[in-house]
Amino acid sequence: MPENPENRIAIRRALVSVYDKSGLEDLVRGLHEAGVALVSTGGSAALIEKAGIPVTKVEDLTGFPECLDGRVKTLHPKVHAGILADRRLETHVQQLADLGVEPFDLVVSNLYPFTQTVASGASPDECVEQIDIGGPSMVRAAAKNHPSVAIVTSPARYADVLTAVGVGGFTLADRKRLAAEAFVHTASYDVAVATWMGNVLTDTTDGSGAPAWMGGTWERQSVLRYGENPHQAAVLYTNDLGPGLAQATQLHGKEMSYNNYVDADAARRAAYDFDEPAVAIIKHANPCGIAVGADVADAHRKAHACDPVSAFGGVIATNVPVSVEMARQVAEVFTEVVVAPAYDDGAVEVLAAKKNIRVLQCVPAVRGGVELRPVSGGLLAQERDAVDAPGDDPTTWTLATGEAASDEVLADLAFAWKACRAVKSNAILLAKDGASVGVGMGQVNRVDSCKLAVQRAGDRSTGAVAASDAFFPFEDGPQILIDAGVAAIVQPGGSVRDELTVEAAKAAGVTMYFTGTRHFAH
Repeated sequence: MPENPENRIAIRRALVSVYDKSGLEDLVRGLHEAGVALVSTGGSAALIEKAGIPVTKVEDLTGFPECLDGRVKTLHPKVHAGILADRRLETHVQQLADLGVEPFDLVVSNLYPFTQTVASGASPDECVEQIDIGGPSMVRAAAKNHPSVAIVTSPARYADVLTAVGVGGFTLADRKRLAAEAFVHTASYDVAVATWMGNVLTDTTDGSGAPAWMGGTWERQSVLRYGENPHQAAVLYTNDLGPGLAQATQLHGKEMSYNNYVDADAARRAAYDFDEPAVAIIKHANPCGIAVGADVADAHRKAHACDPVSAFGGVIATNVPVSVEMARQVAEVFTEVVVAPAYDDGAVEVLAAKKNIRVLQCVPAVRGGVELRPVSGGLLAQERDAVDAPGDDPTTWTLATGEAASDEVLADLAFAWKACRAVKSNAILLAKDGASVGVGMGQVNRVDSCKLAVQRAGDRSTGAVAASDAFFPFEDGPQILIDAGVAAIVQPGGSVRDELTVEAAKAAGVTMYFTGTRHFAH
């Protein structure tokens, strides 16, 4: 017997049963021309016959017709014994001979479109009908028996199949890789089915609003240069929960880093908190500036003016297309990333004059949803803060002290309150004319956050408004804002010492509103 160091198995007989028939005719024609005998089911067999290629139907192989509206096709020993026989074992080979079963060298199969059916709004019965049974059974059987069988689940692999046929079959290493891909295919499918079953078909929340089980599958998209620091390895994985930053199209610049993705995601979310043209400049997951404007260039100017020093090397996101005017402004300052839903003609060319700036185009962000955070031994899940609680509507605010704000001041308070969501706690944000002018973030006490916001705002504190993401436990924080000339303050309220902060504002003639809603961000 000739040596076969790569453990290739010649492909002489193939079982073909696919829902996605992309590229199928070219595949089976190539297999037939290479002398491979074809066995197939249902629509796959019909396509092969229509192409004028000889094929054995599964019912002719098994002597048992397809039945129950196609629910039972391949679940038969003459099929599964031919897939599962381990031909390294003489006993298995002998049993096949005794049973009159021919082995398969190749299985080509993919599954019913369950997720697409669910997404279409189909009824529960229609969705259940798209839960594949025979397909996963064949795929798993062939993948388990990869020492003897090659399993292919993706049309993207068909060219590899025809190449393998011409060189004596797939190697063992190839078959292992194909088997791993096959189990990913069935695992992803099963996760989708289990998720739908536990969230739609039946309620497993026991009144908690949280399903009893959750799962997901993630596909490696790119290996990053490193993580937060050069000594940390990092990878970007994607899922099928909808397009987002991970699926953005990079139009120019160096490859994205781990930190770029973190900051770009934070910037994009901050910009999409607003309905007006908005720009957020983020660095180390905190805002250097956030602003809305008459147009995107106006918003960018105002956001950059908040803290030009920190904006150097920042990440910029907009919720509207980048104009040429904005691009010219951005090009004047070293910027790591710009991410936007689109770019006006000529804007990318302006930005591309800077060799390393990363220019991303990404579909508009969707507010809300669920966010996940791993902890040792588990996973935290929560509704994403979309600044849509009842207390986020200024018409529901309680005037704690002072005169009711004018329309102009109230608009700034509403802006500051919304922008404050994007600031790490403890968060204080000063704003004026639809733009942040001073941000105090990430301090472990609210007094220091007030000092930092005032320090960064400087003279712009006078006449500005202030927002606090949580209540003031004492009057010392508000007093810092009052002494700096802040005209109005919005905060959740709810401290046992609220009367002290209200008294401080009242004594200074400063308007203060309570929202009753908190926006911690950790």
